[in-house]
Amino acid sequence: MGELVATAGEARGPVPATARPIVPLLDYQKRDVESAARFSWCCWSRQIGKSFTKSLRRLLRGLQRRRTQIFLSAGERQSRELMLKVQQHCRALNIAACFRGDTFLAGTRFRQLTVDLPNGTRIIGLPANPQTARGYTGDVFLDEFAMHRDDREIWASIFPSVLRGDGELDVASTPKGCSNLFAELRDNPRFTHSTVTLDEAIAAGLEVDAEQIRRSMNDEMLYRQEFGCEFLDEAAAFLTYEQIARIEDAALTKEFDLARLGRCRHGLYAGVDIGRHRDLTVIWVLEQDGATLVTRGVRESMGEPFAQQYAALRGLLSLRQVRRCCIDAGGIGMPLAEAAVTDFGAGRVEAVTFSAAVKDELATRLRLRVESGELRIPVDESIRDDWHSVRRSVTAIGPARYTAGRSGEGHADRFWAACLAVRAARVASGPIESARGETLRYARAGIW
Repeated sequence: MGELVATAGEARGPVPATARPIVPLLDYQKRDVESAARFSWCCWSRQIGKSFTKSLRRLLRGLQRRRTQIFLSAGERQSRELMLKVQQHCRALNIAACFRGDTFLAGTRFRQLTVDLPNGTRIIGLPANPQTARGYTGDVFLDEFAMHRDDREIWASIFPSVLRGDGELDVASTPKGCSNLFAELRDNPRFTHSTVTLDEAIAAGLEVDAEQIRRSMNDEMLYRQEFGCEFLDEAAAFLTYEQIARIEDAALTKEFDLARLGRCRHGLYAGVDIGRHRDLTVIWVLEQDGATLVTRGVRESMGEPFAQQYAALRGLLSLRQVRRCCIDAGGIGMPLAEAAVTDFGAGRVEAVTFSAAVKDELATRLRLRVESGELRIPVDESIRDDWHSVRRSVTAIGPARYTAGRSGEGHADRFWAACLAVRAARVASGPIESARGETLRYARAGIW
């Protein structure tokens, strides 16, 4: 394990070693932080300190070079998490800094987070979007670049930021298929390249049981991608990462807030996939905004008692905005589906029993929405991996089969909940109609 010694004082002059805080780093982290490469490409396993290392590197390089640092993350949540790491580094290294809160960018729905450093350097955190990436000059860090929607447009917008003053550009991610710019940059000779798998991180001193992670994940292909840094062929995937990325919206969130849902202006449609111990229970809520279905909430739970699951569902169905709901009524889902139909009526709640034909209809309907762009979902890695895990195989007779590996993150439960929500929206309830007639006249007789 290496040790990095750094303080804010290094931007202004040397500091006695005894007065300088120490940040412990593994060898591969230390090499990256101390690298002077102008363009760097890092393909690192999940959970081995990628964002921690890159945020520290850019903080120290910014202080040394006195240049603005621009961080682009896949969404607002990821941007916030990355800037929290910057805040932790400043505290650990005794760097005086001013952390400014959310600021909406002019004319957009996106928030900007800013850290002001002692020598005038700024670190700006943004959700990745072609609109947010323009107009800056400084060094750039593209965090989890393989997850960025519109990655080519973002690249065209942000690359000019490093044109002047020998600007630096760090690109880091875990692989997400082969059809994206991050995958293409692995062959760019102008970039220094660094690949660190989970096994290599463990050999460098990371204390993790890789075999336990592999067995618990129970999905060899996903393990090889997330922890082995392999760029896997997407030919067998029902939805490619590129297709999923095209319908992601950084301004959306998974937050399941009944008060917020009750303020939606348009009709809401819900899909519910029921699980208990081995699978997730997922409630997916869509709002019909013109021709587009926009995700307004995703509730996920595992091991939750059915009474609590139904309480959450009942709260949702009690909202007048919810026009229709489709519930998985197979197996353990049957009691909740029957209770919902009894309480809210068969015209508002549909109990759906999965069969090969029904799954084919559900998946196809969602796929058409994805291809037409008439569906919007939050930027979320668990959703992306869940949807991508579904495989379609054509049988000699009958409908196609849909399979997905089971992991600690469920069994494509988010995918099927979204499919059910899309089905719920297939028959529009239509606007409430009214008719104007003559003024009513009441007789004086009777009790009033």
